Formats: sequence, structure tokens, C-alpha cells
Amino acid sequence: MNCEAYKEALGADPSASFEGGSEHSADCASCSAFTEEMQAFEIRIAAALCIDTPDLKIPDLPEIEYDNVVELPFGRKSAITTQAWLAVAATVLLAVFVGFRAVDDYYAPSGLSLADEVLAHLDHEPGALAVTNVAVSNDQLSKVIRRSSGTINANIGLVSYAKSCTINGRVIPHLVLQGEKGPITLLLMPEEMIDQATTLNGKGVNGVILPMGNGSIAIIGERGEPLTELEKSIINSVEWSI
Repeated sequence: MNCEAYKEALGADPSASFEGGSEHSADCASCSAFTEEMQAFEIRIAAALCIDTPDLKIPDLPEIEYDNVVELPFGRKSAITTQAWLAVAATVLLAVFVGFRAVDDYYAPSGLSLADEVLAHLDHEPGALAVTNVAVSNDQLSKVIRRSSGTINANIGLVSYAKSCTINGRVIPHLVLQGEKGPITLLLMPEEMIDQATTLNGKGVNGVILPMGNGSIAIIGERGEPLTELEKSIINSVEWSI
């Protein structure tokens, strides 16, 4: 399955459960990022359709008599409800989105700050934050790291999740380590340069984005998770090849 066929099939089935979908997404960073964005977009559409919209009420207007007015028959009253119109609008919007994204594989930055982009990304992949003592395979970890312009020391700790994701239009490694209080998210962002460390404060989580050479690294854990020593270890374990 090539990228064009995959994206066409994904438009009909955003869950990517069609034959060959999961295999192609696992091997193609671009389509994996496209799938993630499509699924997030579908969730937003579903949420919009769940909004309880009040019935439209038109006030009674006084009757006014006019002279020399020709009466014309009124058209039939539309039977389409507000919810139906919302469904039609959402379908059209989704079709436009799929068509636009299929034209170009370049993912433009969202306009959010890097800190907001990082925190928003965590909300899109809650399944990554599982408490476990099972590490991802070396093949999977190597595949994700190879897609970026960096290397990481294998002794960094137990990596329970490794996937290529998109931050600010760039495909980057998204890793999860097991910390003392829970899972710790690690985003390696080559070419995403910042001037100084940026504190991250989200719902129930905290962390930091650290500048590192020609890129940066985001480290996020549950509130109260000791990250200082881990920050030092990660900085010593990651190198950019750019």
C-alpha cells in the first residue's frame, strides 16, 4: 500500500482498521502523523455534533395589511433539522480537510507556542501513559529514533512507548519512560531551537523544554515527579546528528 492509497482509505475509515493500514502507518512517519491528526480532527467533529442546540424560536409578528399586493405561494417548509444541518456541515468540513491534507504532506505549524503544542500533544495520546514494566522492542525504538536526526543511549531507562509523532510540523520521536510516580513523556525535537528552558504546567503534569544544541527536548511527568536527575541523564544520552 502506498501513501496515496492509504490516505484515500483513511478518509473512509479514520480508525485505520482497513487491511494493510496499521502496517503502512507503522512504517511511514508521514502517514502516521497524518493518521494522528485525522483522528484528532474526527474527535473534534464528534464533539461539535454533540452540542445541544436550542430550537429556533421566531417571535409572532403583527399582521400588516397591504394594498395591491399579489399573493404568491410559499415554498414548502424545510424538514431538515438543526442537527442535520450540523451533520452536513461537519461532513463537508471533513471532506475539505482530507482533500487539503492529501495534496501536500507538509504539516505547517499550528500557531500555538511550542509549550502549548507539547501539552496539547499529550492529550491526543493518553494511551501512551500506561504504567507497565514491559519495554518496547529494540527494533521499534531503533525505527523511531532512525526517523529523526538524533541518537539516544540505550541505558536511558525502561522505554515503554516509542512512536513517531508531529510537533510544529516536524516528525519527532515520542518516547515514554517509567518514573517513580508514573510514566514520563520524552519528546526529542531536533531543529526546534529555543533560547532558554521553558517550564511546562498542564492538567496534573509538569515538566520542562530544555534547549540542546540544534534542537530541544521536552520532559513531562506527573506533578511531584522528580525530574532534575532525569534531565541530566537525558541530556547526556541524546545527541543530534544534524
